[in-house]
Formats: sequence, structure tokens, C-alpha cells
Amino acid sequence: MINPQLIKDLLAADKRALARAITIVERSGTDARNLIHAISPHLGRAYTVGITGPPGAGKSTLVDRIASDLRTRGWNGSSDPKVGILAADPTSPFTGGAILADRVRMQRHYKDPGVYIRSMATRGSQGGLPRSTRDAMKLLDVYGTDVTIVETVGVGQAELDIMGLVDTVIVAVVPEGGDAMQAMKAGLMEIADLFVVNKADRPGADAVVRDISAVISWDSRPREWIPRVLSTRAVENVGVDKLVDSIGEHKGAAEQSGLLARRRSERRKQELFEIIRERVDRQAHFIISSNADLANLVQQVESAALDPHTAAETILQSILTP
Repeated sequence: MINPQLIKDLLAADKRALARAITIVERSGTDARNLIHAISPHLGRAYTVGITGPPGAGKSTLVDRIASDLRTRGWNGSSDPKVGILAADPTSPFTGGAILADRVRMQRHYKDPGVYIRSMATRGSQGGLPRSTRDAMKLLDVYGTDVTIVETVGVGQAELDIMGLVDTVIVAVVPEGGDAMQAMKAGLMEIADLFVVNKADRPGADAVVRDISAVISWDSRPREWIPRVLSTRAVENVGVDKLVDSIGEHKGAAEQSGLLARRRSERRKQELFEIIRERVDRQAHFIISSNADLANLVQQVESAALDPHTAAETILQSILTP
């Protein structure tokens, strides 16, 4: 049972309440479901930005600088916008905890009441984001953030998860190491609203900008928004203001064209089906483990005595038939 005071404290922008609420959704279970149900009427304010890309692209520094720019210059008419940051950290294989490197990089914001930072452990998730990220974003929305920034771990093609969570997708790459071409091959070209060639003082940066721009120009499909390619040196805070301006421009174009509404509608539908899949999966494992005949079917598949399609059909009939 969720304490109603927790919801009141969240709506009053209490940071301690937000921290407790995120811990609840990280643990999942009945309390997490009840909490998300309770806050649902209060959702819809925050604009969400995701930053993904290969490890070493400087994503954490970009997030840090973007937050600073938003706080300094304002956002969407607000001179004092609240910024939420969710930074996915890989789970330690030894302790099971998050490395929390992003918190170290963003220390300057900890005394700023307008910025909330939370590092979240991936906890075995195969994608670049913890499973609880979506619910944590909702909590930040209720807490009152104007912009929520989500940073992925950076694990290759699984970074595509970010597209199903945020309003603006930023893909960060660096000149060397073939990261830009790898990003294009991995399918990130399909999801990016903005490309950022970070560490642009390094050799080859201009060529990377040209290459990405050329690939974008080859796409002749009608689109409401053509991805932008920008250069930054986040450590020196060079080019970050233009990046933030481009986020605002993408927001305006997406709102005017209806793209933003369509994306958010699609995300809600995908969330529904993800929840259904997860709950069906848990139910299937429970039923199979408690039914000797179904468990035997699994063993037959393991030994190649039975094909998985036939076994699946039998198991599904058993699960779905009243």
C-alpha cells in the first residue's frame, strides 16, 4: 500500500520523496505498480531527451553541460527550469551494484536545487537502460522537472531502446575508432534526431560530420524532421549552447507537425505490450515449473526430441485455456 503522503510530497517537489519513490520502482513488484497507478493523473509536463552512443563518446560530460546550459539560459519560457538526470551505469559483476561514475562527473550540480541526478544500475538488463527507467522518468515528471535527460550505458545496437522512451534522441560519437560508421551500421541512424560529434578538436572530426550529413541526405523519405549534425567539445563547453538550441528546435517542429504526439502515443502502446509480455513470461515460468507434463516438454526441447514450436503451442494452450 502506497502512503498517500508520498504522492503529496512528490507533487510538492520533495527530493527525498523522489529518491524513495525511485527506489520503490527499482525494486518493482506490487508497490511499484501501485505507485505508478497513483501518479498517472499527474503526468505530462516534462520534456524528455535521451543521449546514447558508443562508450567513450563523452555522453556524461555532454549531459552535465546540457544541464548547466538549461539552468543558465532557461527552457521553454522558464528562467528557472528543473532538470532531471537519469544515468544508467553498468552493474558490477562482483557486487551487483552500479559503478556510479556519472555522479562523479556531475558533482557541480549537487548543490543546485533545480537539478536532480540519479544513477541507476542496469541490474542484468541486456539493453543500454535499466528496466525501471520508464517509471523513474514518470516520477521525475510528477516531481516537476521541465526536462528529463536519460543517458544510456552505451552497449551498441541495444541502445535503440532509448527511442521508445524519450522525445528527442541524441546520438554522440567521437572522430576516432570508427565510432561514427559503427553507429550508422548499428541502426542508430534510424533513431537519431540530433547527431553530436563530440571531442571535435581531434583529427577527423570534420570528416565525420560530412560523412554523417551525407548519409542523412541519402534518405529521401518524407520526414517532419531532418536530423541535425553538430560538433561539440563538451569538456570546454564549446558548441553545447547550439546543441540545446537544436533540442528546442526539434521540440517545436515535433509539436507543430504532430510527430511528438504520435511518438508519445506509440510509447504508451509499447509500454502496455511490454508489461503484458513481462507478466505473461512470469506466469508461464510459474506454470511450467509447477506442472510436470509441461516441464517434461521443456526437457524434450532441450534434448532435441521435440521442436520448440510444437512445445510452445501445447504450453500456450495450457496457459491460455481457462
